[in-house]
Amino acid sequence: MGKVANKYFSVDPWKIIETGFDPAYARIAESVFSLGNESIGVRGCFDEGGSVDSLRGSYINGVYDLAQIGRSYRGIVDKVHFMIPAADWLNLSIYVDGEALDLGKVKYRNFKRILDMQAGTLTRSFVWETASGKELELTFLRFLDMDHRDHAYTRVTMTALNFSGSVEIQSGLSFSTVHEGRKTCFWNEIRRKATNHQLMLQARTTESGQEVFIGADLNLPDNAVIQDGDKSICLCADIPLVQSEPYVIDKRVVVLFDGTEGETLWANGEKALTENENLSDAAVAQAAYWEAYWAVSDIKIEPVDGEEKSVEAEQQGIRYCSFQLAQTYNGGSMRHNIGAKGLTGEAYNGHAFWDTESCCLPFYLFTNPDAARDLLLFRYNTLPMARERAKMLDCRGACYPIATLNGDEACPLWQHASLQLQPSTAVAYGIWHYYKITEDREFLVQYGAEMLLEISRFLESRAARGNRTGKYGFFGVMGPDEFHLMVNNNAYTNYMGQRTLLYTAEVLKDLQRNNKGAYEALCDKTGLTEAEINRWEQIAGLMYLPMDNDGLIEQHDGFFDLPHTDIDSIPVTDFPLYDHWSYDRIYRTDMIKQPDVLMMLYLYNTSFSEQIKQINYAFYQPRTIHESSLSPAIHSILAAELGKMDEAMDLFGFATRLDLDDYNRNTREGLHITSIAMAWANIVYGFAGLRSDGDQLRFAPRLPERWKTLSFSLTYQKRIIGIQMERTLTKFRLLKGEPLPVQIYHNEYMLSETELSVPAQN
Repeated sequence: MGKVANKYFSVDPWKIIETGFDPAYARIAESVFSLGNESIGVRGCFDEGGSVDSLRGSYINGVYDLAQIGRSYRGIVDKVHFMIPAADWLNLSIYVDGEALDLGKVKYRNFKRILDMQAGTLTRSFVWETASGKELELTFLRFLDMDHRDHAYTRVTMTALNFSGSVEIQSGLSFSTVHEGRKTCFWNEIRRKATNHQLMLQARTTESGQEVFIGADLNLPDNAVIQDGDKSICLCADIPLVQSEPYVIDKRVVVLFDGTEGETLWANGEKALTENENLSDAAVAQAAYWEAYWAVSDIKIEPVDGEEKSVEAEQQGIRYCSFQLAQTYNGGSMRHNIGAKGLTGEAYNGHAFWDTESCCLPFYLFTNPDAARDLLLFRYNTLPMARERAKMLDCRGACYPIATLNGDEACPLWQHASLQLQPSTAVAYGIWHYYKITEDREFLVQYGAEMLLEISRFLESRAARGNRTGKYGFFGVMGPDEFHLMVNNNAYTNYMGQRTLLYTAEVLKDLQRNNKGAYEALCDKTGLTEAEINRWEQIAGLMYLPMDNDGLIEQHDGFFDLPHTDIDSIPVTDFPLYDHWSYDRIYRTDMIKQPDVLMMLYLYNTSFSEQIKQINYAFYQPRTIHESSLSPAIHSILAAELGKMDEAMDLFGFATRLDLDDYNRNTREGLHITSIAMAWANIVYGFAGLRSDGDQLRFAPRLPERWKTLSFSLTYQKRIIGIQMERTLTKFRLLKGEPLPVQIYHNEYMLSETELSVPAQN
């Protein structure tokens, strides 16, 4: 694999702990200590800022601005949109005898930072040894309210250890934040208000015209002074400290982006600030939220004797992944999607990709199906933009964007935006998978069918018949691999297109038979004809899949003839490759960025024989560099299925600790949300052997040697299934809902409230 762990944080089953501060890891830690609640997010940057290297990022889901990129050819976008840093509500300065707190310059000791995943809080503490010899102990507490998603809280506790005297505090709000990559502030202030306890600002983005309200309530002394700045406002106060007596300053914050603007948004913001509960009560509610979350979502791993250390790291890793997934998205709004970095950094411009439906959706399908529905409704609500995008590409139907925040294509790179069809087929796959898991007929009829037919129209207009094969395929494309462009007959693209066309025809014919009114309404709305459906079936029946007699699938035409690269010979200092290799150098070997053929064997697992999986895994695994965060877990899942448990465990450790141990040397840019989602899938699909693409749920538990037990629960068709894997058997029990038939090791069982024990098989 050519990559190694960069270990920095202490291992703990429920906490991420940084003991002592190393400025070289400052940005990595900022990403790892990010907090979010789907609506707002903030990196783990220091409240007080300072000279330490930092990406000071506070973000709001769905807030972006626009930029023109000049002349372009047809089909290539001429403007882009991108997530921008929003209001800085951490804004804080602390002075003692005129000396500013700046951990890049001052002397300090006993630094510790802790992300508590049970409480949903971030704390930081240290003792500041001032130039005048005073010692001030400081503790910073921060959390984002998971129930009231426009609320955030900070608490600063100051204790004078060897003196009594005053400390100057400046705490405020600012819209003067600069987008690091574009070196620009994208905010214009339109309204402000301040008292000696409250601050309020409202601002508008320069091009997209979105408005945001931010307010703060602080328990500063009554003599606090208002200080105005450019797009900022703060309160200044002298805090009288008595030696050894803690002094607490709470800051209750509201960050509101609710689709209103002007005076309406201002009034809504003022009301929300008034209703914002005190920090102590909010902290209790926060802990209760996470207690309820972990009660149904926790994955527990118990080690065998002698393996406590390694398993504790795996336990920490999988809990961290689950924690960040819940922070990133939990179904609060169908206006939101899941950005590749969530709300943890500006890399990828905050955009969502096809990973949402192919990699992230399963976590929500089996833990929070309402959230899964909302994710797909985001795609339905942006269907008009997908139709426009298809027209730009001289196609019919709907082409979903490779990168987006609002539904418009935002990727200016034609080789990605114009050649990658997987966003559209991933949406279709997501609809298929969602309905299979939830049986939500109303969604399929009202929303899914229309999306499917428009995607199929696009695929029909994009497909063509090859002169050599006489079969249909997609030409001039880029598959999931992304290290090979303008290829013909990419196997993944052809196969996913075939499955999409067939499923669309199946859904529409079923609708015609069983809900004629809905079918006719859909035909009236979209102009659908039976001839179209027949055409899709014809193309699907003649779709080309390049496979030899042994079952080895060629990734695309000519792949087998490419020069070979020994990926293990690449120095770790060359990663990430996009930063160290010329662009064209990457494209001229058989090195693979992420699973392509193996991706379709994962998504439609039960449609392929074990022999096909074996031969393709053996061929493609040594060629895959895992330069994408979704890659290691998919390989691990297939390795576990094929009995390669040592390999599966190595890849699992990479997947579940990709960010904690900075495997790709780019955690500083933000977290890899797809890797985080796939780490969960690695447990459930890999070691529990879940398969959800057949007629029934299937399990084939394979417990790693160093694990004594593995336990978790799944939500399925209004049921909750409890699973506990042990060395010699696996216990299944229906915790909620009606009895359910499932397959375990290819035998059928009926799950009920009575515990079922199934002996383990190799």
